[in-house]
Amino acid sequence: MVKSVARVYANYNKDMPSSYWDYEHVKINWGSLNYYEILRKVGRGKYSEAFEGINIGSLNMGSSSNSSGSTAGDKASKTSAGSSSSPTSSSSSSSSSSSSSATDTPEFETCVIKVLKPVRKKKIKREIKILQNLAGGTNIVTLLDVVRDPTSKTPSLIFEYINNVDFRVLYPKFTNYDIQYYMFELLKALDYCHSKGIMHRDVKPHNIMIDHPNRKLRLIDWGLAEFYHPEIEYNVRVASRCYKGPELLVDFQMYDYSLDLWSLGAVLAAMIFKIDPFFHGSSNTNQLIKIAQVLGTDDLFRYLDKYDTSLPPEYDNILGVYPRQPWTSFINKTNEQFATPRAIDFIDKLLRYDHQERLTAQEAMAHPYFDDVRPILAPSV
Repeated sequence: MVKSVARVYANYNKDMPSSYWDYEHVKINWGSLNYYEILRKVGRGKYSEAFEGINIGSLNMGSSSNSSGSTAGDKASKTSAGSSSSPTSSSSSSSSSSSSSATDTPEFETCVIKVLKPVRKKKIKREIKILQNLAGGTNIVTLLDVVRDPTSKTPSLIFEYINNVDFRVLYPKFTNYDIQYYMFELLKALDYCHSKGIMHRDVKPHNIMIDHPNRKLRLIDWGLAEFYHPEIEYNVRVASRCYKGPELLVDFQMYDYSLDLWSLGAVLAAMIFKIDPFFHGSSNTNQLIKIAQVLGTDDLFRYLDKYDTSLPPEYDNILGVYPRQPWTSFINKTNEQFATPRAIDFIDKLLRYDHQERLTAQEAMAHPYFDDVRPILAPSV
């Protein structure tokens, strides 16, 4: 296998003290679970469940028996015990905080409580360390607290709350300007984390929170994120199937930040062509076939030859031979107003087999596709 090194920010972690990236030796200072109360479930994933909650602070310590909701500690205990029950609604306590005056009942800060499922301790440490390193970064979700149930030892991460609308509802309503706006904001987040030596490795619509009325975007779920070190072979079992870069699907382990740009390109292609998801494989092997049916097999084999690698044996006799499809073949009456020449060119420069040929996040922000939003969002770029 030919060695591959990121075109940008390759040596960031090398130039930092080991305390910056050596997450296995991180000591976590756990906060109190009893400061948080669960209102409702808002999502679940392979490694965690997410709840909308409130920070009730020290007030909870003396009056928890009068509360109608579940504390995060209650839920953590249930989760660790394998309970699938939803948290008790806390409508009465939340309504009192919003309707009463400040002199009667204080307004509680809304937050998101991410209750982690049982995973290796070092994975938890990695996510926490990465979030701490990225604190205050552009469009990076804010980690507010790290807490643990004293009995079950189940950890929970407390995040800022974003008034997100499901992308399946929101994206179809986007104008051209909206798509440009939010893709630029996402690129800001990616360039920031890459500049800090960190790959996200799970960019997808589910991890892009958008508060549309306030035009605010946050990149969330850093559970698969990792520190980048040149010439390290990383696990290819990352990212969600429809957003996996080809390097993952051919078991090329020396990947880098450019993986995130493929995923962003797949998100954008779905928005532009109104095909969600754009590459819709039924398995990891079928995912590469779906990509090859668009980008062609000639360029795939050129990519494999360049890095002196070969297809895993599961592709034997099933890949087939496909010509490259012109991007214009995906344009129709439904999407023609979005599939402009600049949009097509931008997608083409992201969805490349060869990770070294993809635009970096900073190069992407300089692409003409963003000429209408750049003066407002980043005049200096």
